[in-house]
Amino acid sequence: MKSFREFRLDTANHSLWRNGDRVPVAPKGFDVLAYLVEHAGRVVTQDEILEALWSETYVNPEVLRKYIQELRKTLGDRPDNPEFIETLPKRGYRFVASVIDESAAEPTDSPTSLPTEERAPEGAVEAEATSLEQESSSGKRLLWRLAVILLLVLGAAAGIGAYFRAAPNGANLPRLTNNSLAVLPFADMSPAKDQEYFSDGLAEQLINDLAKVSGLKVVGRSSAFQFRGQNEDLRDVGRKLGVANILEGSVRREGNHVRITAELTKADDGFQMWSQTYDREIKDIFAVEDEIAMAATEALRLKLLGGNGLPVVASTLRSVNPEAYQAYLQAEYFLGRGTGKEDVGKALAYIDTALKLDERYASAWALRASVQNMMAEVGLTDVTEGFRKARDDAERAIALDPTSASAYLALARTQIYHDWDWDTADTCLTKAAALEPGSAEVFRIRSYLARALGNLDPAVKLYEHDVALDPLRANSHLGLGYLLYMAGRYDEAQLALQKALDLNPQAAFAHANLGKILVAKERPQQALAEIEKEPNDWEKLTDLALVYHALGRGQDSNASLAELIAKHDTDSAYQIAQVYAYRGESGKSFEWLERAYKQRDTGLPDIKIDPLLNNLRHDPRYTELLKKMRLPI
Repeated sequence: MKSFREFRLDTANHSLWRNGDRVPVAPKGFDVLAYLVEHAGRVVTQDEILEALWSETYVNPEVLRKYIQELRKTLGDRPDNPEFIETLPKRGYRFVASVIDESAAEPTDSPTSLPTEERAPEGAVEAEATSLEQESSSGKRLLWRLAVILLLVLGAAAGIGAYFRAAPNGANLPRLTNNSLAVLPFADMSPAKDQEYFSDGLAEQLINDLAKVSGLKVVGRSSAFQFRGQNEDLRDVGRKLGVANILEGSVRREGNHVRITAELTKADDGFQMWSQTYDREIKDIFAVEDEIAMAATEALRLKLLGGNGLPVVASTLRSVNPEAYQAYLQAEYFLGRGTGKEDVGKALAYIDTALKLDERYASAWALRASVQNMMAEVGLTDVTEGFRKARDDAERAIALDPTSASAYLALARTQIYHDWDWDTADTCLTKAAALEPGSAEVFRIRSYLARALGNLDPAVKLYEHDVALDPLRANSHLGLGYLLYMAGRYDEAQLALQKALDLNPQAAFAHANLGKILVAKERPQQALAEIEKEPNDWEKLTDLALVYHALGRGQDSNASLAELIAKHDTDSAYQIAQVYAYRGESGKSFEWLERAYKQRDTGLPDIKIDPLLNNLRHDPRYTELLKKMRLPI
C-alpha cells in the first residue's frame, strides 16, 4: 500500500482509494499510475512505460497519453500546475507528490462491488462509460451476454495477458495460452437449412464482441470459418489456429422459434468448460436476453469466480428491429462469400433494406461505409463518388454510435486511400484500437497507414500481428509478403507469398509479387514463368512489362505496356508509372503519377516505399508530389 496526499494505492488488490472511498479507474490506467508512483520523483520516459506495461504488443503512444489524461481527471490534477503527474516535454512523466509506503489493510468499509467504470475494459478509454443499469434499460443483447460468459470461463482458467511474443527470427507469432479462442461458424440445424446467414452472424458478432477485450486473442473470421462443416478434430483446429479454446454451437430455427446451443471446449483434451441451450421466440429474443444471460452468468460467477464481480464487454449497438438485424446478417453473409460484383451487390441491397427499417442503425451504416470503400478500391464504382459515400456513411455511423470500431476503421480507410489525411486516419485508428484491441483488421489498417508514411518496419510488425490473428486468411500472408518485398527481405517475402498460394492457389497478385522478387534477385527468366501464372490482368501486364525489360526484350516490354495503357488507363495509372520509372523513363513516369494523383489512384500511397520508383527519388518532382500528398519528405 502506498499513500500520497488523500489517496491510497492498493497494488495487491488493484484499487485506488480517496479518503476511504474507492475511486473508479480502468485496469490499465491503474497500472500506469502504479508504475509512476513506484518511480516517484524520477522522470520515466514514454518508451519506458510502454515497454514495462505493453512489452509484448504494439501500442500507439497516443493511448498512453490518453491514460495520463484520464488519471489527471481522476486525481483532480492540472497539467499546467501539476500536484501529482508532471509532463516534461520530449522527456516523459514524473510523479511529483510525496509517496509514503505503508502496510495498512484495505479499509473495512470498502464496497462489495466495483463501480462500473472500473469494470470497463481497459481499451475503451475514449468510450463513454455505460452503467449496467443503463445497459439493462436499453436492452442487452444475447451475443454480448454470451461474450461475458466466455470471458468468465476463460478468466477462471487463466488471467488475460499479452498474446504476442517475439520469436527467435524476429517475427511476432502467437503464443498458445489459455486466453486464446476461436469461434467456429455455428451449424445451421434448421429443417430447411436456410438459416446459415443467421448462424454465421451469431458467430461473427461473438468474434467482434470478444475482440473488444484487451489481451484476449480471438482468431479472425476468415480463419475460423475455414472449418465450416469439416467436423475436424478440435486438437487439429487448435493447432492450426494457435488457440487453446474452441467455441462452437448450432442454431435451429423454425418460424419464430429459435434454439441456440453453444459450448466452449479445451482444444487439447476436449474438456467441455461450459455449455448452454436457449429456446426462445425470435420475435421476443431481445426482451428475454436478460433472463438468459443473468441465469447463466450467475451460475458461472458462483462456480468459477467465487462470487467476484463480472468483467464487462463493451456492447456493439444493434437494431431494436429484428427484421433490420436479420437483413444486416444477410449482408454480412454475402460479403463473407467474396468481393465479386454479384455478392457485393446483394450485400449492399440488404444493408439498404436494414437502413430502411431502422435509419439509426449504426452498425449498418458502418458496414455500408466498408462496402463503399471496398467497391471504390477494386474499381466497382467511381473512385471519388465511392469514397465520398464511404466517408458520409462512416461519419453518420460514428455520430449514431461513437463506440463503433468498425466505423472508425472505415473512415480511416477512406482517409488513407482517397483523402490522404494521415492525421485523421491515425486518430481514427487510435480510437478503433482502443475499442477493439484484438481486431485483426485494426492491425491490418494500422499497417497500411505506417506503410504510406514510409515506416516499413512498424508496418511489417503490425501485419505480422494480423497474420497471427488470422493465420488461415490467404490475403493476410499476401499483404505481409508484399511488405517484406518492399523492405528488401526477399526470402521471407517468398515464404509468405507461397503460404498465401497454399491457402488459395488462385490468389490474385501472389504470382506477380513472386515475379517482382525474382526480378529484384536478377533471375528474370524464372520471374517470367511465375508472372505467366498471374490471374489478375492489369497486374500481369504490369509485371510482364517489367520482366521483359529486365530480359532486354524491349519490344515485348513496350507491347505489354501499350496493352496495359489501352485497357487500364483509368484504373492503373500508378502501375503504368511504375513501369516507366523502372525503365528509367522519368518524364513519362511523372506524367502518369500526375494522372494517378488526379484520379486518386489507390496505389499512390505506396509512393514512399515502392522500390520500383527508386529512379525517381532524387528528382525534385518526386519531392513536390510528396508535398502535394502531405506525406513526410
